[in-house]
Amino acid sequence: MSELRYELWLIHKKIVLNIDEIRKDFPLLERKVHNFPLVYMDNGATTQKPRIVIETIRQLYSRQNSSIHRGVHFLSEQITDI
Repeated sequence: MSELRYELWLIHKKIVLNIDEIRKDFPLLERKVHNFPLVYMDNGATTQKPRIVIETIRQLYSRQNSSIHRGVHFLSEQITDI
């Protein structure tokens, strides 16, 4: 299949998304505003984080927080290797 034909196929392909399931991954979207589910559309600088990212960052700050590429102690070396 040529590249152009493949791109056209992708454009016309139906993609079905279960929005309720996707929303469950984003804790902030569990909130209601004026009795309606929160809809949050903003730029990439403040994009909402999915639960897995929040949990990973929480673990990082709880167990491995240190300077990267600057320290010579155990935690710094460990976080640099990640």
